[in-house]
Amino acid sequence: MIVLTETWRSTYPNAALGILAMGNVSNPQRHEALALHKESLERELRTRYAGYDRERFKIHTVLAAYQSYYKRFKKTYHVQLQLESIVFKDKTLPQAAALVEAMFMAELKHLMLTAGHDLDDVQLPVTIGVAEGHERYVRLNGQEQELKAKDMMIFDANGVISSVIYGPDKRTMIKPSTSRVLFTVYGMPGIDPSDLMVHLETIQEYVLIVSPEAKVEMLEVYQA
Repeated sequence: MIVLTETWRSTYPNAALGILAMGNVSNPQRHEALALHKESLERELRTRYAGYDRERFKIHTVLAAYQSYYKRFKKTYHVQLQLESIVFKDKTLPQAAALVEAMFMAELKHLMLTAGHDLDDVQLPVTIGVAEGHERYVRLNGQEQELKAKDMMIFDANGVISSVIYGPDKRTMIKPSTSRVLFTVYGMPGIDPSDLMVHLETIQEYVLIVSPEAKVEMLEVYQA
């Protein structure tokens, strides 16, 4: 199901890839119990990071690892910006359908970049590699995107399904009808692979709130 390319291993040694696949899930537009957990998480984040400023976030182990990667592409890690909006501006997590919201919640809790897909639309195997700069795919916003050279990407038999800089694709996006879901997390060098497993297990816990009968089909972390 998973292929790790030598290019990825050699370009990003000590990076990692986390995979969580679950079946028998549902994806309601709103789920009251999950919404309560989301409100609790927002309070937890404001308490945990009380007294932080942007400079202190810069030396946070996980954020620093992602920022180092994004800086190569003259980008800012968007998960940090979302966290700052919650902590500094009292904003709330984005409203989304349940499976996407579960992913967003875990992403903000552990600060790790995650993509979600409808597993039935993914043509296995899933491969993690490094873009040469000519690859193209259609992003969630419907726009075609050419990847940046050296950006980590994940692709299936039909093409790219996500990249670090530009996010997940439209072809395999999570839909209201999704019954099997795939979550992937990009682990940057400097992040302990065991922390990726904790992150994936948190997503699993959130999904089980919405879909108690859901079954884990795969839960693995791979190192470069």
